Amino acid sequence: MTRLPLRRALLPVAVLSALALAGCSSSTPSGASSSGGADTGPLTVWVMGDSAKNFDQLVAPFTTQTGIKVTTVAIPWDSIDQKMTTAVASGQGPDVVQIGLSKLRTFADTGALLPLDDATLAGYPNLAASRFLPGIAGNATAVGGKVVSVPWISDTRVLFYRTDLLSAAGISEPPATWDQLRADAKKLAGRGSGQYGYYIPQWDSALPVQMTWAYGGDIVDPSGAVDFGTDAFSKAVDLYTGLYADGSVPTASDFDQTQGFVSGSTPMVVSGPYLAAAIKQSAPDLDGKWAVAQLPKASTSTALLAGSNLGVWGKSAHQTAALKLLDFLAQKDTQLSWYTINGDLPTVTEALSDPSLTSDPLVKVYAASLASAKILPLVPNWDGATGKALLDALNSIALQGTDKSAAIATLESATKGQSVN
Repeated sequence: MTRLPLRRALLPVAVLSALALAGCSSSTPSGASSSGGADTGPLTVWVMGDSAKNFDQLVAPFTTQTGIKVTTVAIPWDSIDQKMTTAVASGQGPDVVQIGLSKLRTFADTGALLPLDDATLAGYPNLAASRFLPGIAGNATAVGGKVVSVPWISDTRVLFYRTDLLSAAGISEPPATWDQLRADAKKLAGRGSGQYGYYIPQWDSALPVQMTWAYGGDIVDPSGAVDFGTDAFSKAVDLYTGLYADGSVPTASDFDQTQGFVSGSTPMVVSGPYLAAAIKQSAPDLDGKWAVAQLPKASTSTALLAGSNLGVWGKSAHQTAALKLLDFLAQKDTQLSWYTINGDLPTVTEALSDPSLTSDPLVKVYAASLASAKILPLVPNWDGATGKALLDALNSIALQGTDKSAAIATLESATKGQSVN
């Protein structure tokens, strides 16, 4: 899939943009159309990134079957906060909106999403929680015990590595531990000028959290409060900044991870399945020269559970039609089609276990990673608050030479009071 959001804050209320106007639904909620008959839409759906054309292809059969027209509006990941703020302020938004998991708390806190309780979903069998992957339904769809979204696509993090380049450097297997990865990365960085061993996306606030998990810790204490004062986090900081200190990662903030991997300058990176699709598209000649593995361990290995959900606008005039669309999108065959069209992993267990996917060695690794994956803490505005402060602290150490203790103290001060409760 296109890179999912782990970034940027909810912006102040702004003037209603032309795009928001084009994508608005009526502000009067109803289970039927405004004419009083069966709800035949039309529907406006906000999808994130650049997948609007593919989404149009996916839902064409839905329109044929139901007569419900769907207008897809593509919203750049770095614009969704602005669009959502504007829509909440005006009371008008799309009928259906795609929600990155890192933004679920932010969107839920607006109060703009329709609560999806058992009674609301009773007539939509494909939306039953039991159909979705364990750990997603409920844990990654609800805030404060209130379900406000349904699973749409799953995403996780795995280690991508260039088998040809590791082999040429005398490395026969992907690193099984983070210590091994650091050693291998330093060896690969010794190939010459402009060559590195690993790539750290400076926008990815999930990576240091996954490193903390690997050391057996968390960034949330038992009470639900954000806590960066643990031994596990301290070790994660040493690992993260140590890769920079070794000269194993590029320091340019605009470094392109796909091109770095394809060119071989950064032959290892932790990323999501969307990177596989990008590699296949941009460098088919690399077929057989790269692979994926589960994340390295420290004391354990826990990957990120990412992806996107779908929510219904609470003031939509076409809630019934919107729920019909969500039910269609949760069908096994629809989920498999979306993987074929857009490269995004299913959230429906039956789809992810289908032989058409399980025969793919990449999907086997993704599925194994998903089995023990965790979501980022559902604190308010992760992208613009806790996640941003975390990256600011780590990058200040790695790129500016800030003292570790001082940087962590600043981080703790910036995130004081943040909680999942």
